[in-house]
Amino acid sequence: MFAVTPAMTCTIVDCTTPGNVNDSPLTHDICDCHEGHTLCERPFRSSRKHSVDKGTPEEEEMAVRVLHIISARAGDGAEHQLRLLIRHLPQECEVVTLSPPGPVLVAMRADGTAVHEMISTCDLDQDTIRGLRRLARRGGFDVVHTHLFRASVQGRVAAWLAGAARVVATEYHLDEGRRTTVYRAGERLGHVTVAVSTVIAERLRRWGVPDKRLAVIPKALDPEEFRFDPRLRTEARARLHIPAATPVIGALGRLEPRKRFDVLIRAVREVPGAILLLVGDGPARHALETLAAIEGVADRVHFAGPVRHSREMLCAMDIFASPARETFGLAVLEAIAAGLPALYAACEPLDDVIVGDARRLTAHDPESLPRGLRAEVLCLTERSGKRLPARSAGERYDAGRMATEVGELYERASGSG
Repeated sequence: MFAVTPAMTCTIVDCTTPGNVNDSPLTHDICDCHEGHTLCERPFRSSRKHSVDKGTPEEEEMAVRVLHIISARAGDGAEHQLRLLIRHLPQECEVVTLSPPGPVLVAMRADGTAVHEMISTCDLDQDTIRGLRRLARRGGFDVVHTHLFRASVQGRVAAWLAGAARVVATEYHLDEGRRTTVYRAGERLGHVTVAVSTVIAERLRRWGVPDKRLAVIPKALDPEEFRFDPRLRTEARARLHIPAATPVIGALGRLEPRKRFDVLIRAVREVPGAILLLVGDGPARHALETLAAIEGVADRVHFAGPVRHSREMLCAMDIFASPARETFGLAVLEAIAAGLPALYAACEPLDDVIVGDARRLTAHDPESLPRGLRAEVLCLTERSGKRLPARSAGERYDAGRMATEVGELYERASGSG
């Protein structure tokens, strides 16, 4: 038993059997679709293309339509991953966001991707599931692909009820405190769950997801998006009122305790003359601003706020630092693609790869970060501020490769592969 609303509980029994799902009180109630739920910001219209003759290989490829459902907080890296995925996929895609859209989704809509809004404030909402089911059916989507916990819990149920040929879920980060019983019940309604790291994959196994329904496809980036541009550097520093010759230590990410930006602020105190540029926003911002004042470095810590894309801010930096211990480390890959030296506490893609001027901090050594930052400032001076060449962790973390692997899941799902 698990709570759905304050007034309703339900049980899902053997969800892999269609008859049992249809016998569930939850699905009986949800199948009675009421039109009172606002589906999206604008009326639905199909984007299915009709310009290719039926029966050709091109038509078969375009026939696969994918509905992406995401529940990311504004500024969450999952939005960027979805943007890259859709850009590189050959299938027709539309997006439903269960959270207020952040700058990335707003930009995707401006670029022509249909982005529907269906705001949900809880993990299991009958009205949201009804709306998702209705949208999936009306759009004729072959694949429903959910992103993040809330979207997965509700999207899988809706997709099953809509009769989608394939239900795929991607998990980027999982909170052990979430309702694992609810998640596990919904997982049985899907076909495959994609973990973006080995850490997430292991956590899903502990939650009961079997290996046969689990795939590991790591986060990725398009290195060209982060190519260093001296013009962007000049413009960003001018806007931020940072002198051209001042060493800038930078960090990216949501401002929350697990990112350990407090450690970085304390470390900057021991790097005379350097400025810290924090890019992102989040619940810890006020506490970090207070800490900077207490440490006496308020004038040397710049809070840039959220940005649609990090390239300009990376161009403005000289050294990149990532003190977070519980992270995949995608921001580190973005930094080295932008030609920055990087210091990091954790970066899974670099565990088995040696990349020049990217150094892992020594665990349990509080002096490792300030010492490393001072060394990098000295190196910057010795090379007269010259930018390092772009580096990478290999093709495994290329956006095109990610889309290819996800596309293969879709094709197996729809029977076209």
